[in-house]
Amino acid sequence: MSAAAAAARSALPRWWATPPAGRRDALLRLADLIAGDAETLTGLQVLEIGLPRQFAAATPQVAAEFLRYNAGWVDKLGGEVAAGATSHGWSHTLDEPYGVVAALLPYNGAVAMLGQVLGPVLAAGNAVVVKPSELAPFTAVRIGELCQQAGLPTGLVNVVTSDAAGGEALVRTPGVDKVHLTGGVSTARRILAATADRLTPASLELGGSSAHLIFADADLRAAARQALAGAVILNGQACARGSRILVEDAVYDRVLDLVLARLSQLVVGDPQRPGTVLGPLVSRAAADRIVGVVDRARRDPAAGTLVAGGERPDGDLAGGFFVTPTVFSGVEPTAELAQEEVLGPVLAFSRFSAEDEAVTLANGTRYGLAAYLHTTDLRRAHRLVRALDAGAVWVNGFPGLSPATPFGGTGHSGYGRLGGRAGVEEFRRPKTVWFGR
Repeated sequence: MSAAAAAARSALPRWWATPPAGRRDALLRLADLIAGDAETLTGLQVLEIGLPRQFAAATPQVAAEFLRYNAGWVDKLGGEVAAGATSHGWSHTLDEPYGVVAALLPYNGAVAMLGQVLGPVLAAGNAVVVKPSELAPFTAVRIGELCQQAGLPTGLVNVVTSDAAGGEALVRTPGVDKVHLTGGVSTARRILAATADRLTPASLELGGSSAHLIFADADLRAAARQALAGAVILNGQACARGSRILVEDAVYDRVLDLVLARLSQLVVGDPQRPGTVLGPLVSRAAADRIVGVVDRARRDPAAGTLVAGGERPDGDLAGGFFVTPTVFSGVEPTAELAQEEVLGPVLAFSRFSAEDEAVTLANGTRYGLAAYLHTTDLRRAHRLVRALDAGAVWVNGFPGLSPATPFGGTGHSGYGRLGGRAGVEEFRRPKTVWFGR
């Protein structure tokens, strides 16, 4: 880890001394290389995490778009002049990079995640050491090779494959100036403990237990389709997915029926096959963990009734890391399914009868990453966007994460932002300069 941090440190002056147009163009070249390498990166994701090919094929372009967007900030960010701020002179600020950033990234969505993180880190002028998940190292290694092909300075982007102990060692390494983690709460606690001695700043994009709020006036078919996506995106292993489906009483049964009808048509199986919608979980441990969550919910009266799935499939899929898409109905707010991040193909349906109750249920966890609101009432939408305790609220749909808007959470979903100008500023710090008369 120290060698990787030293390599990043040695590359930093050359990168920061490169004119802004040169750094911008280097990131654009990297974006083009990632987009052009889509077939390889798609295949690696199918093999690494079982992501169905039809979804994996879209992620290189997502990564490329994050890089292109952030490249656009390289020659546009600057400091501020504080004229007249003092009586005997004038002040201005310089925005400077932190230096060496340690980026610890998860297995789910690794290609898109690399674009989402490398874009702002490099656009802000930093060097980086990437520690991918041990469950999905090969996509990061491949993108590291593409960084070399793009002509980035040697050592600017370092990819170090390791287990969790390696990640903890990396953030303790002298010469690391900032840490970014995309992961879970337990990992965040270990990372923050490891950074405490050196007071290394950190940004954390953690998990969630996000809610869909579906009101009776919504387009119910569209809302059901979006709700079901919570069990499908990244095979249910997406931090921002909506696993809690909160539905107004008057249309509860209708929405549940729509979701179950769509769920029955999902193709679960080999992620290499074109028609597969839901593949395996990332590992046997992950599959066993989800089965454990389902088994505990079956025994918990607060978890309501299991109405679909909850099993390991038999037949040709019996030996794989598959769990059938699962739905519980009548889930109470105290249930584990409502309070904790599941990170698997499991949906928890709950009822509400009034707007205030819906907000209370949605905000009733320690997380605050995302929320999904389905209504055609514009006034209600504006009220609830403010009332929902979440870093992002999507109204009547989910277009995917945009590189132009900040993304991050509140509470146990972490702090710091990726995306938009805020994402680049996350990896820069201002220096104040004062000139006397």
